[in-house]
Amino acid sequence: MSNLAPGDTLDHYRINGVIAHTYMSTLYRATDLNSGRQLAIKVPNPEMESDPVLLERFKREEEIGRQLEHPGIVKTYNDEQRSRLYMAIEWVEGRLLRTILNEEKKLSIDRASTITHRVCDALDYMHKHGIVHRDLKPENIMVDQNDRIKLIDFGIAMKEDARRLTFVNVSSLLGTPDYISPEQVKGARGDQRSDIYSMGIIFYEMLTGRVPFIGANPLAVMNERLLNDVKPPRDLNPEISPELEEILYRALERVPRHRYATASEMMWDLEHQEQVGVEPRGARPAGHLNKSAELRRKLLLYSALVLVPLLLLALMLFLARK
Repeated sequence: MSNLAPGDTLDHYRINGVIAHTYMSTLYRATDLNSGRQLAIKVPNPEMESDPVLLERFKREEEIGRQLEHPGIVKTYNDEQRSRLYMAIEWVEGRLLRTILNEEKKLSIDRASTITHRVCDALDYMHKHGIVHRDLKPENIMVDQNDRIKLIDFGIAMKEDARRLTFVNVSSLLGTPDYISPEQVKGARGDQRSDIYSMGIIFYEMLTGRVPFIGANPLAVMNERLLNDVKPPRDLNPEISPELEEILYRALERVPRHRYATASEMMWDLEHQEQVGVEPRGARPAGHLNKSAELRRKLLLYSALVLVPLLLLALMLFLARK
Protein backbone atom coordinates (compact mmCIF):
# COMPACT_ATOMS: atom_id res chain seq x y z
CA MET A 1 0.00 0.00 0.00
CA SER A 2 1.24 3.50 -0.82
CA ASN A 3 2.47 5.55 2.14
CA LEU A 4 1.01 8.88 1.00
CA ALA A 5 -1.03 10.74 3.62
CA PRO A 6 -3.36 13.76 3.52
CA GLY A 7 -1.29 16.92 3.22
CA ASP A 8 1.58 15.23 1.36
CA THR A 9 2.55 16.48 -2.07
CA LEU A 10 3.25 14.34 -5.09
CA ASP A 11 4.94 16.52 -7.70
CA HIS A 12 2.46 19.42 -8.12
CA TYR A 13 -0.46 17.56 -6.52
CA ARG A 14 -1.54 17.87 -2.89
CA ILE A 15 -3.06 14.71 -1.43
CA ASN A 16 -6.39 15.43 0.29
CA GLY A 17 -7.42 11.95 1.35
CA VAL A 18 -7.84 8.30 0.42
CA ILE A 19 -10.79 7.33 -1.78
CA ALA A 20 -10.23 3.58 -2.01
CA HIS A 21 -7.69 0.79 -1.64
CA THR A 22 -7.54 -2.21 -3.98
CA TYR A 23 -5.15 -5.11 -4.35
CA MET A 24 -3.50 -3.25 -7.25
CA SER A 25 -3.48 0.41 -6.27
CA THR A 26 -4.61 3.18 -3.95
CA LEU A 27 -6.85 5.99 -5.19
CA TYR A 28 -6.52 9.45 -3.62
CA ARG A 29 -8.42 12.68 -3.95
CA ALA A 30 -5.98 15.49 -4.73
CA THR A 31 -5.66 19.11 -5.77
CA ASP A 32 -3.56 20.30 -8.70
CA LEU A 33 -1.48 23.09 -7.14
CA ASN A 34 -0.91 24.68 -10.57
CA SER A 35 -4.56 24.95 -11.63
CA GLY A 36 -6.48 24.43 -8.39
CA ARG A 37 -8.64 21.71 -9.95
CA GLN A 38 -9.72 18.62 -8.06
CA LEU A 39 -8.69 15.24 -9.42
CA ALA A 40 -7.95 11.65 -8.45
CA ILE A 41 -4.48 10.16 -8.18
CA LYS A 42 -4.07 6.42 -8.73
CA VAL A 43 -0.83 5.02 -7.28
CA PRO A 44 0.18 1.37 -7.81
CA ASN A 45 0.88 -0.63 -4.67
CA PRO A 46 4.47 -1.82 -4.13
CA GLU A 47 3.48 -5.45 -4.82
CA MET A 48 2.13 -4.39 -8.18
CA GLU A 49 5.29 -2.51 -9.13
CA SER A 50 7.33 -5.64 -8.44
CA ASP A 51 5.12 -7.79 -10.69
CA PRO A 52 6.01 -7.19 -14.37
CA VAL A 53 2.63 -8.40 -15.65
CA LEU A 54 0.56 -6.25 -13.28
CA LEU A 55 2.87 -3.31 -13.91
CA GLU A 56 2.33 -3.69 -17.64
CA ARG A 57 -1.42 -3.74 -17.02
CA PHE A 58 -1.22 -0.47 -15.03
CA LYS A 59 0.79 1.19 -17.80
CA ARG A 60 -1.66 -0.05 -20.41
CA GLU A 61 -4.57 1.37 -18.41
CA GLU A 62 -2.86 4.75 -18.39
CA GLU A 63 -2.10 4.55 -22.10
CA ILE A 64 -5.72 3.71 -22.88
CA GLY A 65 -7.00 6.52 -20.66
CA ARG A 66 -4.87 9.08 -22.47
CA GLN A 67 -6.29 8.05 -25.85
CA LEU A 68 -9.93 8.60 -24.93
CA GLU A 69 -11.59 12.01 -25.20
CA HIS A 70 -15.32 11.59 -24.71
CA PRO A 71 -17.75 13.26 -22.26
CA GLY A 72 -18.91 9.84 -21.09
CA ILE A 73 -15.43 8.53 -20.26
CA VAL A 74 -13.23 9.63 -17.37
CA LYS A 75 -10.20 11.56 -18.59
CA THR A 76 -6.59 10.67 -17.78
CA TYR A 77 -4.23 13.62 -17.71
CA ASN A 78 -0.89 13.49 -19.48
CA ASP A 79 1.84 14.90 -17.25
CA GLU A 80 5.31 14.63 -18.73
CA GLN A 81 7.39 14.98 -15.55
CA ARG A 82 6.69 12.58 -12.70
CA SER A 83 8.80 11.55 -9.75
CA ARG A 84 7.18 8.09 -9.61
CA LEU A 85 4.59 5.95 -11.37
CA TYR A 86 0.97 7.10 -10.94
CA MET A 87 -2.07 8.27 -12.90
CA ALA A 88 -3.74 11.66 -12.66
CA ILE A 89 -7.44 11.21 -13.40
CA GLU A 90 -10.37 13.59 -13.83
CA TRP A 91 -12.43 14.05 -10.67
CA VAL A 92 -16.02 12.98 -11.38
CA GLU A 93 -18.97 14.36 -9.43
CA GLY A 94 -21.91 12.05 -8.90
CA ARG A 95 -22.67 8.60 -7.53
CA LEU A 96 -21.85 5.13 -8.66
CA LEU A 97 -24.70 3.41 -10.46
CA ARG A 98 -24.25 0.63 -7.89
CA THR A 99 -25.06 3.09 -5.08
CA ILE A 100 -28.19 4.23 -6.93
CA LEU A 101 -29.35 0.65 -7.50
CA ASN A 102 -28.68 -0.29 -3.88
CA GLU A 103 -30.92 2.58 -2.79
CA GLU A 104 -33.67 2.41 -5.43
CA LYS A 105 -33.50 -1.31 -6.42
CA LYS A 106 -34.84 -0.60 -9.89
CA LEU A 107 -35.20 2.50 -12.04
CA SER A 108 -38.00 3.86 -14.15
CA ILE A 109 -38.15 2.68 -17.78
CA ASP A 110 -37.21 6.14 -19.09
CA ARG A 111 -34.33 6.62 -16.69
CA ALA A 112 -32.87 3.16 -17.26
CA SER A 113 -33.16 3.62 -21.02
CA THR A 114 -31.49 7.04 -20.88
CA ILE A 115 -28.55 5.75 -18.83
CA THR A 116 -28.19 2.73 -21.12
CA HIS A 117 -28.22 4.92 -24.23
CA ARG A 118 -25.50 7.17 -22.77
CA VAL A 119 -23.32 4.22 -21.78
CA CYS A 120 -23.73 2.77 -25.27
CA ASP A 121 -22.63 6.09 -26.76
CA ALA A 122 -19.43 5.98 -24.69
CA LEU A 123 -18.88 2.30 -25.56
CA ASP A 124 -19.35 3.03 -29.26
CA TYR A 125 -16.64 5.69 -29.09
CA MET A 126 -14.28 3.32 -27.24
CA HIS A 127 -14.89 0.44 -29.59
CA LYS A 128 -14.28 2.60 -32.65
CA HIS A 129 -10.87 3.36 -31.11
CA GLY A 130 -10.14 -0.34 -30.73
CA ILE A 131 -10.62 -0.50 -26.95
CA VAL A 132 -12.82 -2.95 -25.02
CA HIS A 133 -13.65 -2.23 -21.37
CA ARG A 134 -14.15 -5.91 -20.35
CA ASP A 135 -15.31 -5.10 -16.80
CA LEU A 136 -18.45 -3.04 -17.34
CA LYS A 137 -20.63 -3.07 -14.21
CA PRO A 138 -22.58 -0.59 -12.04
CA GLU A 139 -19.46 -0.08 -9.90
CA ASN A 140 -17.68 1.34 -12.95
CA ILE A 141 -20.37 3.79 -14.05
CA MET A 142 -20.67 7.20 -12.42
CA VAL A 143 -24.00 9.02 -12.72
CA ASP A 144 -24.46 12.73 -11.98
CA GLN A 145 -27.63 14.51 -10.84
CA ASN A 146 -28.73 14.89 -14.48
CA ASP A 147 -28.10 11.21 -15.26
CA ARG A 148 -25.06 12.01 -17.34
CA ILE A 149 -22.59 9.14 -17.07
CA LYS A 150 -18.85 8.55 -16.93
CA LEU A 151 -17.22 5.18 -17.48
CA ILE A 152 -14.40 4.66 -15.00
CA ASP A 153 -11.75 2.05 -14.13
CA PHE A 154 -10.04 0.65 -17.21
CA GLY A 155 -7.94 -1.73 -15.11
CA ILE A 156 -8.59 -4.74 -17.35
CA ALA A 157 -9.49 -2.87 -20.54
CA MET A 158 -7.89 -4.18 -23.69
CA LYS A 159 -6.60 -2.72 -26.90
CA GLU A 160 -7.75 -5.10 -29.61
CA ASP A 161 -4.37 -5.02 -31.33
CA ALA A 162 -2.36 -5.48 -28.12
CA ARG A 163 -0.65 -8.69 -27.14
CA ARG A 164 -2.43 -10.80 -24.56
CA LEU A 165 -1.28 -10.57 -20.95
CA THR A 166 -1.33 -13.82 -19.00
CA PHE A 167 -2.45 -13.66 -15.38
CA VAL A 168 -1.78 -16.35 -12.80
CA ASN A 169 -3.96 -16.64 -9.68
CA VAL A 170 -5.60 -13.29 -10.24
CA SER A 171 -9.18 -14.29 -10.93
CA SER A 172 -10.52 -10.79 -10.27
CA LEU A 173 -8.74 -9.59 -13.40
CA LEU A 174 -11.01 -11.74 -15.56
CA GLY A 175 -14.13 -9.65 -15.07
CA THR A 176 -16.97 -9.59 -12.56
CA PRO A 177 -19.09 -12.80 -12.33
CA ASP A 178 -22.49 -11.08 -12.43
CA TYR A 179 -21.66 -9.15 -15.61
CA ILE A 180 -19.06 -11.20 -17.48
CA SER A 181 -20.01 -12.47 -20.95
CA PRO A 182 -20.35 -16.19 -21.75
CA GLU A 183 -17.31 -16.11 -24.03
CA GLN A 184 -15.18 -14.60 -21.26
CA VAL A 185 -16.41 -17.35 -18.92
CA LYS A 186 -15.01 -19.80 -21.46
CA GLY A 187 -11.64 -18.05 -21.40
CA ALA A 188 -11.86 -15.94 -24.55
CA ARG A 189 -10.47 -12.40 -24.52
CA GLY A 190 -13.81 -10.92 -25.45
CA ASP A 191 -14.46 -8.09 -27.89
CA GLN A 192 -16.88 -5.18 -28.19
CA ARG A 193 -19.82 -7.61 -28.13
CA SER A 194 -18.68 -8.68 -24.64
CA ASP A 195 -19.17 -5.10 -23.44
CA ILE A 196 -22.62 -5.09 -25.07
CA TYR A 197 -23.54 -8.26 -23.17
CA SER A 198 -22.42 -6.66 -19.89
CA MET A 199 -24.49 -3.59 -20.73
CA GLY A 200 -27.46 -5.89 -21.33
CA ILE A 201 -27.03 -7.36 -17.84
CA ILE A 202 -26.88 -3.86 -16.32
CA PHE A 203 -29.94 -2.72 -18.29
CA TYR A 204 -31.82 -5.85 -17.14
CA GLU A 205 -30.88 -5.06 -13.53
CA MET A 206 -31.95 -1.43 -13.80
CA LEU A 207 -35.34 -2.47 -15.20
CA THR A 208 -36.09 -5.46 -12.95
CA GLY A 209 -34.14 -4.84 -9.75
CA ARG A 210 -32.07 -8.04 -10.10
CA VAL A 211 -29.42 -9.56 -12.32
CA PRO A 212 -30.64 -12.38 -14.58
CA PHE A 213 -28.24 -15.00 -13.23
CA ILE A 214 -27.68 -15.80 -9.57
CA GLY A 215 -25.86 -18.57 -7.73
CA ALA A 216 -24.33 -19.66 -4.47
CA ASN A 217 -20.83 -18.57 -5.53
CA PRO A 218 -19.09 -16.79 -8.44
CA LEU A 219 -18.46 -20.05 -10.29
CA ALA A 220 -22.13 -20.99 -10.07
CA VAL A 221 -23.15 -17.55 -11.35
CA MET A 222 -20.85 -17.85 -14.37
CA ASN A 223 -21.99 -21.39 -15.04
CA GLU A 224 -25.64 -20.30 -14.98
CA ARG A 225 -25.22 -18.11 -18.05
CA LEU A 226 -23.68 -21.00 -19.98
CA LEU A 227 -26.46 -23.46 -19.17
CA ASN A 228 -29.68 -21.59 -18.47
CA ASP A 229 -31.82 -18.90 -20.05
CA VAL A 230 -32.58 -15.51 -18.59
CA LYS A 231 -35.92 -15.14 -16.88
CA PRO A 232 -38.14 -13.06 -19.21
CA PRO A 233 -37.79 -9.49 -17.90
CA ARG A 234 -41.48 -8.74 -18.43
CA ASP A 235 -42.29 -11.45 -15.87
CA LEU A 236 -40.43 -9.32 -13.32
CA ASN A 237 -41.60 -5.91 -14.53
CA PRO A 238 -44.81 -5.86 -16.64
CA GLU A 239 -44.16 -2.19 -17.51
CA ILE A 240 -41.39 -3.32 -19.87
CA SER A 241 -42.71 -3.23 -23.42
CA PRO A 242 -42.29 -6.20 -25.78
CA GLU A 243 -39.95 -4.04 -27.88
CA LEU A 244 -37.76 -3.17 -24.91
CA GLU A 245 -37.69 -6.82 -23.87
CA GLU A 246 -36.55 -7.67 -27.41
CA ILE A 247 -33.69 -5.17 -27.08
CA LEU A 248 -32.62 -6.89 -23.86
CA TYR A 249 -32.75 -10.29 -25.54
CA ARG A 250 -30.63 -9.07 -28.45
CA ALA A 251 -28.00 -7.69 -26.08
CA LEU A 252 -28.02 -10.89 -24.01
CA GLU A 253 -27.64 -13.38 -26.84
CA ARG A 254 -25.48 -16.22 -25.55
CA VAL A 255 -23.62 -16.58 -28.86
CA PRO A 256 -21.68 -13.39 -29.71
CA ARG A 257 -22.48 -13.45 -33.43
CA HIS A 258 -26.21 -13.35 -32.62
CA ARG A 259 -25.78 -10.33 -30.37
CA TYR A 260 -25.77 -6.66 -31.34
CA ALA A 261 -22.58 -6.26 -33.37
CA THR A 262 -22.04 -2.67 -32.21
CA ALA A 263 -23.20 -0.42 -29.41
CA SER A 264 -24.58 1.98 -32.03
CA GLU A 265 -27.02 -0.74 -33.15
CA MET A 266 -28.35 -1.02 -29.61
CA MET A 267 -28.56 2.78 -29.39
CA TRP A 268 -30.58 2.90 -32.62
CA ASP A 269 -33.09 0.38 -31.30
CA LEU A 270 -33.44 2.35 -28.06
CA GLU A 271 -34.15 5.48 -30.12
CA HIS A 272 -36.60 3.75 -32.49
CA GLN A 273 -38.38 1.22 -30.31
CA GLU A 274 -41.51 1.40 -32.43
CA GLN A 275 -39.48 -0.10 -35.29
CA VAL A 276 -38.01 -2.97 -33.26
CA GLY A 277 -39.45 -6.20 -34.61
CA VAL A 278 -40.39 -8.57 -31.80
CA GLU A 279 -39.46 -12.16 -32.53
CA PRO A 280 -42.03 -14.85 -31.59
CA ARG A 281 -39.92 -16.18 -28.74
CA GLY A 282 -42.68 -17.07 -26.30
CA ALA A 283 -40.96 -17.85 -23.00
CA ARG A 284 -37.73 -18.61 -24.83
CA PRO A 285 -34.98 -16.01 -24.38
CA ALA A 286 -32.61 -14.93 -27.08
CA GLY A 287 -29.59 -16.87 -28.20
CA HIS A 288 -31.14 -20.31 -28.46
CA LEU A 289 -32.96 -22.26 -31.13
CA ASN A 290 -36.42 -23.49 -30.23
CA LYS A 291 -35.87 -27.02 -28.92
CA SER A 292 -38.28 -28.59 -31.39
CA ALA A 293 -36.68 -26.70 -34.29
CA GLU A 294 -33.26 -27.76 -33.08
CA LEU A 295 -34.44 -31.39 -32.89
CA ARG A 296 -35.86 -31.22 -36.42
CA ARG A 297 -32.57 -29.82 -37.69
CA LYS A 298 -30.63 -32.64 -36.07
CA LEU A 299 -33.02 -35.28 -37.45
CA LEU A 300 -32.65 -33.86 -40.96
CA LEU A 301 -28.88 -33.91 -40.61
CA TYR A 302 -28.81 -37.51 -39.35
CA SER A 303 -31.26 -38.57 -42.07
CA ALA A 304 -29.04 -37.02 -44.71
CA LEU A 305 -26.00 -38.82 -43.32
CA VAL A 306 -27.85 -42.14 -43.63
CA LEU A 307 -29.69 -41.57 -46.92
CA VAL A 308 -26.82 -40.17 -49.00
CA PRO A 309 -24.71 -43.38 -48.83
CA LEU A 310 -27.83 -45.50 -49.51
CA LEU A 311 -28.70 -43.42 -52.56
CA LEU A 312 -25.13 -43.68 -53.85
CA LEU A 313 -25.22 -47.46 -53.36
CA ALA A 314 -28.54 -47.72 -55.20
CA LEU A 315 -27.16 -45.64 -58.08
CA MET A 316 -24.08 -47.84 -58.34
CA LEU A 317 -26.22 -51.00 -58.43
CA PHE A 318 -28.47 -49.49 -61.08
CA LEU A 319 -25.48 -48.54 -63.25
CA ALA A 320 -23.91 -51.98 -62.74
CA ARG A 321 -27.08 -53.69 -64.05
CA LYS A 322 -27.01 -51.47 -67.08
